[in-house]
Amino acid sequence: MNIKRIGSIAAIAIAGAVVLSSCAANEDAGTTESSSTSGNDYSSLSGTLTGSGSSAQQTAQATWAAGFQNEASGVTVNYTPDGSGAGRENFMSGAADFAGSDAALKDEELSGTFESCKADTKGIDIPVYISPIAIAYKVDGVSDLTLDAKTIAGIFSGKITKWDDSQIADLNKDAKLPSENITVVHRSDDSGTTQNFSEYVSANAADVWTEEPSQTFPYSVGDSAKGTSGVASAMGSATNAITYIDDSGAGDLDRAELMVGDKATELSAEGAAQVVADSEIASGREDNDLAIDIDRKDTADGAWPLVLVSYAIACQEYKEADKAELVKGYLDYVVSSAAQDAAAKEAKSAALSSELAEKAKAAVESIK
Repeated sequence: MNIKRIGSIAAIAIAGAVVLSSCAANEDAGTTESSSTSGNDYSSLSGTLTGSGSSAQQTAQATWAAGFQNEASGVTVNYTPDGSGAGRENFMSGAADFAGSDAALKDEELSGTFESCKADTKGIDIPVYISPIAIAYKVDGVSDLTLDAKTIAGIFSGKITKWDDSQIADLNKDAKLPSENITVVHRSDDSGTTQNFSEYVSANAADVWTEEPSQTFPYSVGDSAKGTSGVASAMGSATNAITYIDDSGAGDLDRAELMVGDKATELSAEGAAQVVADSEIASGREDNDLAIDIDRKDTADGAWPLVLVSYAIACQEYKEADKAELVKGYLDYVVSSAAQDAAAKEAKSAALSSELAEKAKAAVESIK
């Protein structure tokens, strides 16, 4: 990675939210990789951590909670996949000790107040999860589909409405595309997945996707659902449908190939990780803030530029030293190779590269 700065595992359903507890996750983890040790000693830690945010991180957070429980039996980690925007809001208000977010803190958020943080200190973004975003579909008679950014933008903005539209047909000459309406399914909530998706189509098809990248879906088209699991559920009951979704939640849905440069490219965690490695750290932020400026136009062989980097957002300095110790311990585990490899197995994500993991670990160690 260019580091210079430039300008499914245990889940308990409660009241519609999924709450992940290290204790509960450990009971269901069985012999999964979540039992792997990080090599560090967390046995002296005790207390409860509350996290909120990214639904894309849901499986990874369950995996991490299970593994951490093996090493810190006195700690319980509760994580609710409320969506990235809600997670950042909960963290800033003090309702959560840390947030999971598929988008880094915004400038206006960084200028605000973080209730759990020491006065005049801010939250920092620490990358913990890298995953390809799938263009997942369920179309009668179609099991192989290739799309480019312009066509994706046309479909999700409502400009392309039929599966046998010439723009889709030109990319899929051997497919038997039905003359049926396209059902678009998108996120209804403030979503980091939407932010990453819209950054991709905006960067590569700005003449079609005319809205600015946003964490809220900007077009009045199709059906909407909350969270990764909500989108997956909506796709399950839909016909001739298409969505964008973190690959960990796409299940048995078909995944489209993506035209990257002049090549049809299969979705892969390795391709997502390659794009992150080719990208740079965003400028103008705190020294320990590792927000990444993703290269959405990366055309390297095998690259998957429709990628999300999901962050753990924590205080640079907490008001309560005991809470800082718990957050620091948990996130130190999360960025370890054992935890990253376990999440890669369970969530089909890409483990942090050794270079990025080293920087993430240093950022965690800076938490006070």
